[in-house]
Amino acid sequence: MSVAAKICGLSTEAAIRASVAGGAAFLGFVFYPPSPRAVTAVRAARLCAAVPAGIARVGLFVDADDDAIRAVLAEVAIDILQFHGCETPDRVADAKLRFARPVMKAVAVAGPDDVLGAARYEEVADLLLFDAKPPRRPDALPGGNGLAFDWGLIGGRTWRVRWMLSGGLTAELLPKAVAISGATAVDVSSGVESRPGEKDLGKIREFLAAARALG
Repeated sequence: MSVAAKICGLSTEAAIRASVAGGAAFLGFVFYPPSPRAVTAVRAARLCAAVPAGIARVGLFVDADDDAIRAVLAEVAIDILQFHGCETPDRVADAKLRFARPVMKAVAVAGPDDVLGAARYEEVADLLLFDAKPPRRPDALPGGNGLAFDWGLIGGRTWRVRWMLSGGLTAELLPKAVAISGATAVDVSSGVESRPGEKDLGKIREFLAAARALG
């Protein structure tokens, strides 16, 4: 079985087509205005309309309130909510019930304690996403920084929900990252870009081909 891949931070029809053609299982749309990958609800609605059935459309939010999420869902056919901020387990559970969508919770990892802390989301989230903890600087984004963490921190562990590996992945690094972490699903954004927010169609194809080759 190949490794399921999520291409995140999509903002153009061409990148959508390349991701679909390459076999992406998840497509991510960022609703966090400070990000160079952010899209409006109107733009995302047009992009999502071109996504075939069977591919999950993921909406990424960072500590968003109910009104912000509701406004997006009123326009966009989102299948999964991705929370990439400091959302608590209670917030995850509440949003899952309120919006009747599965929730993916990102867990920022720098050391063993961060991995242990993920356990508190297992009872409420439908998926976990392990990403590198952002750098300590004022302009750092919660994700999409092109940084990797020590994949051995999650290698050999089992979780009660499905999980993804993210953070600094590229087509070249993918085999090693999967071998060490044991991931069966991966997420990429900056690793398939020519510059922040600009997806490289060739890199998308290469990443998805690398994912298909694993298993």
